[in-house]
Amino acid sequence: MLSSQSIGVMHHLVGFLLEPVIWALMLFAALSIIDIGIALAERFSGLKKWQQSGQTDAFETLAFKRIERSDFLARIAPMLGLMGTLIPLGPGLSALGNGELSILTTAMSVAFDTTVLGLFVGIIGFVLGRLRRRWYEEVLSSMEQAHG
Repeated sequence: MLSSQSIGVMHHLVGFLLEPVIWALMLFAALSIIDIGIALAERFSGLKKWQQSGQTDAFETLAFKRIERSDFLARIAPMLGLMGTLIPLGPGLSALGNGELSILTTAMSVAFDTTVLGLFVGIIGFVLGRLRRRWYEEVLSSMEQAHG
């Protein structure tokens, strides 16, 4: 069972996923940092301008998109972190069986780094999503009261 050709092909395909997973995690980390800046700008000036504009429909569209982006970061980044954890563990454990501790050390380092980065980005996405929901509900409520 463990020597079938399909398992070998799958093993090679999964091995090719590690590099894209790492790049996607780094991209998501950069997006989360940018999103923090956008959220701070929103909180300290943007939301007041939207509230004064009275453009409820446009604000709701923007709010939906930004909450969706935060939710996307909160959900996808930890999944990528888990992939980045599991992918190098196979070769790392194989190397341990062959007595090659340096390969295992590298694999474990990659595994831990991707886990931490994925969780970090996920936390940022989760917190931003929660904050934005509260902020946007407050703005929409005050817009409705002012124009209702």
